[in-house]
Amino acid sequence: MKIKFLVYSIFLLSSISCQRTVKESTEERTCTNLSVKIVAAMKDVMWKGQLSSSIDLDTISDKVGLYGLGPVSYLSGEILINNGINYVSKVTSDTTMIVEKTFNTSAPFFVYTNVNHWNEVELPPEVKTIQDLELYIDRLTSKHQRPFAFRLEGTINNATIHVQNLPPGTKVSSPEEAHQGQTNYPLVNVEAQIIGFFSTEHQGVFTHHDSFLHMHLITQDESKMGHLDQLEIDQMKLFLP
Repeated sequence: MKIKFLVYSIFLLSSISCQRTVKESTEERTCTNLSVKIVAAMKDVMWKGQLSSSIDLDTISDKVGLYGLGPVSYLSGEILINNGINYVSKVTSDTTMIVEKTFNTSAPFFVYTNVNHWNEVELPPEVKTIQDLELYIDRLTSKHQRPFAFRLEGTINNATIHVQNLPPGTKVSSPEEAHQGQTNYPLVNVEAQIIGFFSTEHQGVFTHHDSFLHMHLITQDESKMGHLDQLEIDQMKLFLP
């Protein structure tokens, strides 16, 4: 554990600082740190109803070791890029969804990065929930550059994911209105991967106002994928860039 943490610390200390160029909310908003790129902002989608495309996913040129997440434009689904493969999930019923592999989609806000080398970090057995995970990652990386991506893989006891399914033509001016049609899917005792992004400075940009994490989960059989709302870990491995 000490050796792994030392390697991770050296890598982050050698990383470039975060530089932001913030334009009007309808334009691209980017922050480069460990190659993390941020496009637009969640709060503008939720409060200003800016639901249309801010980025076409097929315009991301470097797909080697690419990771990213966000909703589909007009909040009609969820997007997860996992190691260069883009998954798009959409609601088909209260209990089913469809998950497709395609870059032919767009997002109203998005966060992405390229990671080609990961360092496995020992996940303490007491880390079971999203709140536990947030506190652990925050403590482990408190002296290092942010934002950054992370991933987990292994078995979950249970989880809840959601897929956005906003009725076409809906006007949005609040989070409550934005989540109309959102469909929740419970998962029990499944193998899964979780891709997440961590930051203490981007609440309302790519994380919710009360969280430092934004995570999407995909099951091992790739039949379910969505935004992670609730988690109980059985045995998972944590990987940091």
